[in-house]
Amino acid sequence: MADARENQPRGKALRPLARLLPYLARYRSMVAAAIVFLVLAAATTLALPLAVRRMVDHGFASSDGHFINNYFGMLLALASLLAVASAMRYYYVITIGERVVADLRREVFSHVTSLSPSFFDVNQSGEIVSRLTADTTQIKSAFGSAASQALRNTILCLGAMGMMIYTSPRLSALVLGAIPLIVFPLVGFGRSVRKRSRAAQDTLAQTSAFASEVIGATRTVQAFGGEATANGRYGSTVESAYDAARAAIKARALLTGFGILLVFGSIVGVLWYGAQSVLAGTMTAGTLGQFVLYSVIAASSLGQLSEVWGELSSAGGAAERLTELLHEVPAIRDAENPVALPSPPRGEVEFETVSFAYPARVSAITLNSLSFKVKSGETVAIVGPSGAGKSTIFSLLLRFYDPSAGSVKLDGIDLRQARLTDLRSRMAIVPQDVTIFAASIHDNIAFSAPDASREAVRAAAIAAQADEFISKLDNGYDTMAGERGITLSGGQRQRIAIARAILKDAPVLLLDEATSALDAESETLVQKALDGLMRNRTTLVIAHRLATVLKADRILVLEDGRIVEEGTHQSLIAEGGLYAKLARLQFHDIERQSATAL
Repeated sequence: MADARENQPRGKALRPLARLLPYLARYRSMVAAAIVFLVLAAATTLALPLAVRRMVDHGFASSDGHFINNYFGMLLALASLLAVASAMRYYYVITIGERVVADLRREVFSHVTSLSPSFFDVNQSGEIVSRLTADTTQIKSAFGSAASQALRNTILCLGAMGMMIYTSPRLSALVLGAIPLIVFPLVGFGRSVRKRSRAAQDTLAQTSAFASEVIGATRTVQAFGGEATANGRYGSTVESAYDAARAAIKARALLTGFGILLVFGSIVGVLWYGAQSVLAGTMTAGTLGQFVLYSVIAASSLGQLSEVWGELSSAGGAAERLTELLHEVPAIRDAENPVALPSPPRGEVEFETVSFAYPARVSAITLNSLSFKVKSGETVAIVGPSGAGKSTIFSLLLRFYDPSAGSVKLDGIDLRQARLTDLRSRMAIVPQDVTIFAASIHDNIAFSAPDASREAVRAAAIAAQADEFISKLDNGYDTMAGERGITLSGGQRQRIAIARAILKDAPVLLLDEATSALDAESETLVQKALDGLMRNRTTLVIAHRLATVLKADRILVLEDGRIVEEGTHQSLIAEGGLYAKLARLQFHDIERQSATAL
């Protein structure tokens, strides 16, 4: 994302915010109501100086108390109208801001979850979360109060200038002549503010990413005594974020001060000239008072616009970062005309001369012209040294990536031609690194089938030998698992993952070291559950544990992304090749157990 961002031409400061206008278009009635009340409040404000002029020139000059009382009553009515209009404007504007940001967060999150794993290989999750939180908060301010203030002050400024011309064209000409001297520097400052705000947001995102990473690995940090190192690095990133934020604040402060100085300095000069006209008798005091009030309204509106411009510029940087996420195209997506998978499913898997290298390291070939076929209902174990490409086979089957060459097929259909949802609905995986969400045990098991009943969830847990320990928890299936399942043991997390796979009831089962985290007793129980789960299903197993390998119909031995041996446990041991070597290293008593079995 960073490279693409650097190559993009820099647009105007607020152009990124324009990309979010479709979100506003969804709530036209609320936007219309906000504009109506905004215009009403501005018009009421602009009417006040007219009343002041008539009161000064007519009420005070003739000492007409009744006239003055009527005008004060009218001013009170205008104040009441202004209060109601301002309150309604605030309600609608802030509601619109909250609604737009809620939609934006939901859409960005939905889009991020649809991105391919290759995107997350090169982007930090903490930075993405920062965009969902800090950047959307910045945009909420823009679409809420900042946008409202900008529009309100624009209306007031233009209206006040129009009334200034109506009141005194001669004085207005002097004021309007000074506007270009005010506006152009403000625009230049605004660009600087946007650039610095973008830099501050990027630095903050990096800080959030590091904090998220460390907090998620607190036990590892403490186990290695790395608190001081982590604190030092985080402190350094915080200081960098502070320096970037201070630069942005400094730019905004200069923008605000410079704008106010220019605006009010020009107004003071023009008013001095007007005072000379009153003294000379060419202008009434009420007319000058009216002009003064309109000048103050115009000046304050311009001054506030300079502040709002800085805030909107910052929001523009946030919008740019979010739209970058929305413009990310998933590397893996459905074909234009997807092919339906056969029904009923058979569960046949085939790799046909597949070669693959991960996008983050294209020079390292992970799979090299790999070919094999798994028949319906067959159990195939995949073994090999670390880095041989075992887990990559699962990633390609789930179509997290597409092969660089060759094809992967399910029931005779190239995965690239099938719908992703159809493909993944036919596969269930029990990974080695189990993901447990910060939700209840029930919701964690039901993640694979959200509409499943409590009875179905419990049946899956019973089949996975998990019901016994779940029932002993304080709240049973409603017990919260904690972040990443921190309150559960490794074996308990593994059994919940198995229950999740059982509940999905998919025709193809992928087991990645499914019993690796279990003790001997738990492994025996879970193996029974797996035996039932694997029955009548196509099963691919990445395993080092003896029990699963012995029960496989075939064993594929991988090395450097190729199949170097294939056969049953006994035949591969007899060959004395790589499998026999791995068996001696990983299955300490393999030969003794084989002899016993014979």
